[in-house]
Amino acid sequence: MQIKTIFAGFGGQGVLMMGYTFAVAAMREDKIVTYLPSYGAEVRGGTANCTVAISDEEIASPIASSPEFIVVMNKPSLHSFQNKVQTGGILFLNSTLIDEDPSRGDIESIAIDAGDMAEGIGDARTANLIMLGAFIKKTNLVNIDAAIGGLGDIFEGKKKVIEMNSNALTIGYDSLK
Repeated sequence: MQIKTIFAGFGGQGVLMMGYTFAVAAMREDKIVTYLPSYGAEVRGGTANCTVAISDEEIASPIASSPEFIVVMNKPSLHSFQNKVQTGGILFLNSTLIDEDPSRGDIESIAIDAGDMAEGIGDARTANLIMLGAFIKKTNLVNIDAAIGGLGDIFEGKKKVIEMNSNALTIGYDSLK
């Protein structure tokens, strides 16, 4: 089984961290993982995306020409990436910044009001982890506990950051039934 996911948005939205956290969670579950970040030279405010491939066997290429899943944080990323997701795939939308539906009818789309939810818990910077939590719940590709443990690995020694991000991840996870 090999599954590829693209995470996309503006630089500064935590898109690369979202993908990295997912990759670390998959590694904690002994999956084979590739993580391929891509961002413009300007980074903050420019486009940023990353591809994460997870598998139970060797991954030949980290490139995702037709991923199963795409998580988009803003409208330009919706326009840029919606045609890449494979037929029958799932597109996750940050509905706080995306006020339109995908133009394709052959994919499922899931809207998560991540920005407003993040504001509701007092830190707009956590919208990325709210999106990741919803993604984890819907796809069941990794366990939420592996993702929370991954945050501990990534932010080792930063207790408040780990708590804040773990809370956001859990809120996103619990936002889907």
